[in-house]
Amino acid sequence: MPLLAALHNFAYWLTQDREEAEDLVQETYLKALNGFSSFQPGTNLRAWMYRILRNNFLTSRTGLSAKMTVPLDPEEDAALLPVTADTPESLLFARADRQAVQDALEKLALPFREVILLCDMEEMRYQEIAGTLAIPIGTVMSRLSRARRMMRELLAART
Repeated sequence: MPLLAALHNFAYWLTQDREEAEDLVQETYLKALNGFSSFQPGTNLRAWMYRILRNNFLTSRTGLSAKMTVPLDPEEDAALLPVTADTPESLLFARADRQAVQDALEKLALPFREVILLCDMEEMRYQEIAGTLAIPIGTVMSRLSRARRMMRELLAART
């Protein structure tokens, strides 16, 4: 399925919950398939799919269709770890750095978080982001600049 991994990654960053992200992606594909007749050939499919996902997320967060989800299968956390040449210390520092970035990202307001995720994580161009979020390209650049500045400040405050 096209864009599955990228959509799931974006959904997880928005929801901060694996099961909710999976549900959000499934709903996105369902709505995309049901509304495919509204897709205009020659336009950006990626931006169209991200817009559907984002709208589903915003709708679920406003309470219009908010619901509790319960996993049906128990989680299996006993995954085998690959053997690496990394030392425990280097792994600890890498994990701390990732956690610091994730913590700072979670502190950003949603409009800033989604712009930085689409640009820096999903590597979308400004025009694609503007189409996905239905905002002017100047707003994308402004939000991205502010989001990056806030991230720098949040990360600098940790040290």
